[in-house]
Amino acid sequence: MPAPAHIDPRLLRVFVTVAEELHFTRAAARLYVAQQALSRDVRRLERELGAELFLRSTRQVGLTADGARLLPYARRVLAAQDALLAAFGQARPLLVDLNSPGLETGRRVLHRARELAPDCELMARYESGLTGAAAELLAGRLDASFGRFAGLDPALRSGLEHQPVRFEPMAVILPSDHRLAALETVPLAALEGEAVYAGAGNERTLEWTDLAFHLFEGRGITVAPPLPLAVGEEEFQRIMTKYRNPVLGVVGFPAIPGTVWRPLADPVPLSPVSLVWRKGLAHPGLDALRRAAAEIGRAERWLQWPADGWIPAGDREVMGGRT
Repeated sequence: MPAPAHIDPRLLRVFVTVAEELHFTRAAARLYVAQQALSRDVRRLERELGAELFLRSTRQVGLTADGARLLPYARRVLAAQDALLAAFGQARPLLVDLNSPGLETGRRVLHRARELAPDCELMARYESGLTGAAAELLAGRLDASFGRFAGLDPALRSGLEHQPVRFEPMAVILPSDHRLAALETVPLAALEGEAVYAGAGNERTLEWTDLAFHLFEGRGITVAPPLPLAVGEEEFQRIMTKYRNPVLGVVGFPAIPGTVWRPLADPVPLSPVSLVWRKGLAHPGLDALRRAAAEIGRAERWLQWPADGWIPAGDREVMGGRT
């Protein structure tokens, strides 16, 4: 591949986006450009490099050998450019996934980070679960997320970094006329015989369902079978109201109409929450997120281990052995 004297980083960003999407229409939508302009930029880059980068057909797009060879170099160039701009106060917006509008930990960290770095634009996204967000982080479509890092596939974890943020006490959301709804705190043993909804069947929240399986094992509690996948808070509330399963959640999750939430006890199950980002990411907004998480964690003892706390054994090492 002949080496040109100069390559416009904008063309490299177009190339990386098409390489990640393998679809010109989706890539154009992601970059907010016309597909015709995007195709023109790809052809210009191919002309400057003297190499064909994509195999195109009416049905699919794929990388050529030269395209696959270029991709890691292009990603490093763009990461370096982002880091340089960030160092001089010209950082692009940081895309921060909060999983769901109802979750407290990520939202509080994001709000504090905005106060710590008022010149940065930190924009919230909602990807449902860390498993779904992890793929977006690795592809560069997200920058940071929150969730159970140990619950990710090792292949995903290898491209990510994390900072333990909180041991979040878990709760159960019950129909208001449920036999346990009158209790202020629900002992785990009281859920014996129940089928509790924990996102089974949702490919974006595998780490959460796996946590439920660990928690329920040997306690006579089952994970409820998959329900119709609800998108959006209103639809989730409708499905939960219709099927009336107890729902596994965390303390602070907003109650669904017609339900109550109750903290779990004996032992107190904890959801291990980390701030997660792509390896090599340099951005002042990420620095602010990390400072905010550490600051709030210290003030409110988010990583303090309760005497009767529980997390899966495999999560302890990942969270830094805090037990």
